[in-house]
Parts: sequence; structure tokens; C-alpha cells
Amino acid sequence: MKIAVIGGGAAGFFAAIHASVPGAEVTIFEKSPKLLSKVKVSGGGRCNVTHRPMEISKLVKNYPRGEKFLKRVFSRFKSEDTIQWFESRGVSLKVEADGRMFPVSDSSQSVIDALLIEAQKLNITIRKSCGVRSILSVSGGYQLDTDEGEYYVDKLIVATGGNPKLDNYRFLENLKHTISDPIPSLFTFNTPKESLRELMGLSVSDGIVKIEGTKMTYRGPVLVTHWGVSGPAVLKLSAFGAQWLKENSYVANVLINWNGAYGEEQYSSHIKSYMAAHPNRKLLSNTLFDVPARLWEHFCARSTIESGQLYGTLSKKQINKLVQNLFCYNLKVEGKTTFKEEFVTAGGIVLDEVNPESMESKYHPNLYFAGEVLNIDGITGGFNFQAAWSTGFLAGENASK
Repeated sequence: MKIAVIGGGAAGFFAAIHASVPGAEVTIFEKSPKLLSKVKVSGGGRCNVTHRPMEISKLVKNYPRGEKFLKRVFSRFKSEDTIQWFESRGVSLKVEADGRMFPVSDSSQSVIDALLIEAQKLNITIRKSCGVRSILSVSGGYQLDTDEGEYYVDKLIVATGGNPKLDNYRFLENLKHTISDPIPSLFTFNTPKESLRELMGLSVSDGIVKIEGTKMTYRGPVLVTHWGVSGPAVLKLSAFGAQWLKENSYVANVLINWNGAYGEEQYSSHIKSYMAAHPNRKLLSNTLFDVPARLWEHFCARSTIESGQLYGTLSKKQINKLVQNLFCYNLKVEGKTTFKEEFVTAGGIVLDEVNPESMESKYHPNLYFAGEVLNIDGITGGFNFQAAWSTGFLAGENASK
């Protein structure tokens, strides 16, 4: 039995490994000269393998697209299974404070090596720089037109990852599957006209970011960059707001509360209490609410507070402006920035056309899908890799039968 896997990424390798049973000849076709390139760069080169185990009902809430589908997928292979698989192959994992899980080695190479060694043990053939141009369903199997000629296989797993251009799904057109238009997910907000960008490198650990005029909001670390704002809160918000933001040409007003532990009234009362207790202290040298000093100075300037001004001299108008900057800082977003290596797309093969118990096409027997080629995407934190491992496992296991 010949099984082909299109795509040499996380989902492709996991599918190929689990498809490799006695009597099966498994071949991975990868169009680029590199294997597992996204694994290599993810998590700043550390590879965020998965997220701390949680109930499936909570786990699926981290996927803007694919929640219902993944409930059934994760019932077969979840975070605990991922941890066990890698640790049994010498890749010890650790949990960070926010729930993300990385190799103890802090190197993505540990994950890559485990996958490559397993593939080698199982005699999986790997064809690099060998793209697949088209696929034909023929007599129960599939004919692949590749850069190295034609191949006939009995079973086929498509794990090509997400892609920002619909044209890049054209090799699938003969299969008549519906492709949901790909759109970017997980991107930073560009604010080209905002002075906040001058504070690049500054971050807060517990901000709340909201898209004005919508119910979309996310809480977590916020980072100021030279192009705008980023960090987990922004990236997660971009994932859940991907469709809305695209429809609005990535132009929006974003509101930031720089310390999620405080509400508007709490900010105001705390400032007034501090004024009463320390009227002769200078505002610029006595920051409040765990706000970084440079950000506090920025708020003071925007609130018409003078450099040597004392707390006891604050006017009602200045207090209101300071609270406004702390609780509801208004940023004009105009555009986005994505990182090509870690690019995540919403869109891909429509989930209604795939069986979540097996990853098999509902249109074509012996055709399976895994990973981001499906219309599934997760927020930052190891969720996209978990979806890749789980769908890859199911696709490989069922293709091997």
C-alpha cells in the first residue's frame, strides 16, 4: 500500500509517522528545500509544542475557527497525548506561567530531531523540493503530478499548511472541495500616526485590548513596537477579529486598558487617594498602577500635566484625562504586520466536507486532510501545533487501515 503525504511540516510529519505500519510505503512530498520550517522558528526558535492540558470543552475555546469540529478530534488525541508522545521520544517538556509548553532544551531542534529520527526509523521516504501541481482521483487511488514526474498512490494525506493566497490551493481543484477564502490571523496592529510607537520595546503584563464598536476584547500582555502594538492580547484579538478586520480593511479604533485589574472608577479613586496621602510628591517620579515609567510620562504629557507638577495640584480635568489614558487609551489602527515564518491563516478546506473522526474527505475515499490546510486556526499559545498533531495523528492512523 502506497501512502503519500503532501507537506513536510508538523501535521505532515505526524501524519506520515502514524501512517507507517507494516506493509505501507509512506512518502512525504515537500515543495521547499526545508523540512519543518515553521517548527524551527515558532516560539522564537523554542517551539511552543502545545498548551498545558485542560478540559476539551475549554481547549476548543482557543480556536476562532474549528471549535465544534475539534471537540471530536481532541477526544481521540489531545494535549496529554502530545506530551506523552514527545517525552517518550526523549523530548522533555516544561510548562510556563501562561500555560505554554516548550522543550526543556528551549530549542525547537529537539522537536525537529524527534520527528526526523522517528521518520527515519520507519523508513519514510522524503522528497524535498518536490511540489505537487495537481491531483487526480483514479481507480480508488490518486495520481500526483509532481515536479519529479507522476506518482500513483493508494491513499493521500494533504497537509500543506495554510496559505494567504487562494491561488495556492489550486492544486486541489480537481477534488472539488470548497476552499474558504484564506485571510490572515495572528497579526500585530499598525498605528502609523500614533506617538505611542516612540515607546517601542515597552510592555505591560495585564492589559485589556478592545476593538471599538464590537464585543471583541482580549486580556493579556501588550507590547509596544516600532510599528504599533503587539503581544498576546493583540495577537489573540486579531485571530478572533480576523474576518471583521479584513472586511474593514484593517482600519479600526482600538481601546486599551493598561492594567486589567483596574476599572475606570478604581483608577479615579486610587489617584485621588494617593493625592490626599502624598500631595507633595511629583507625578513623573511616582508612577501608579504598575505602569512602566516611560508610559506614565506619556500619559502625563497627554493629560497636560507639567513635568514638575505635584499630585496635590492636579485639576479635575487632568485627573479625568489621566484616567482616560489609563483605562481607555484610543489608538487608530491602520494596517497589520504578519511574520511570514509564523504566519497563520484562517480559511482552507471547509470542515463540513471532512469527517472529524478520521480526517477523511466526505467526497473522496482514501483522501485525508491534516493541519492548517483545513479551516482551523488557534490563538497563540501552542494551540495551532496541537491541532496539527491531533489532525495529523487521525489522518495517519486512518490512512494506514
